[in-house]
Amino acid sequence: MARDTGISHTTAKRWLSLLETSYILFLVPPYFNNFSKRIVKSSKLYFYDTGLLAHLLKVKNAQSLHKQNLKGHLFENMIVSEYVKQNYHQNLLLNLYFWRDSKGHEIYLLFENENGFNAIEIKASATIKYDFFKNLSYFNNVAKDLEINNTLIYSGLKDTKRNAIQVKSWKNAF
Repeated sequence: MARDTGISHTTAKRWLSLLETSYILFLVPPYFNNFSKRIVKSSKLYFYDTGLLAHLLKVKNAQSLHKQNLKGHLFENMIVSEYVKQNYHQNLLLNLYFWRDSKGHEIYLLFENENGFNAIEIKASATIKYDFFKNLSYFNNVAKDLEINNTLIYSGLKDTKRNAIQVKSWKNAF
């Protein structure tokens, strides 16, 4: 990020620290275990306020949201930030992570439970598609020794279950 903005690494770290301390943004660390050798080990950055993020991205209406292909990123940010807020407000003390390997397989949100992990996939589409489940299936194969509760959160309105994956509307996700 420092390279992209033309500032030093230490300056970028200080600015991020200030923004985190001000509760403007937060970082979600990667989860890494010996599932696969090549995984991403840098944190993901999210904003607590998705409205502020939309303003900074100059999203003025729904049409500009679709034109700039930002819907998925904003939806992901909203869902992850709500999980973080619920974690704080309910004093759950969960360690939240994401997981991504070098081939692009990603679990947007991962947290431990009593028996293993909750793995959450997030999609901004109101229609459930077959390929929405591929990253959850891949992660289950890679982490086969763990018990994993799989959830897909999408922008549709109906909750359902597909195979061993709980599909939740964004309205009922929390």
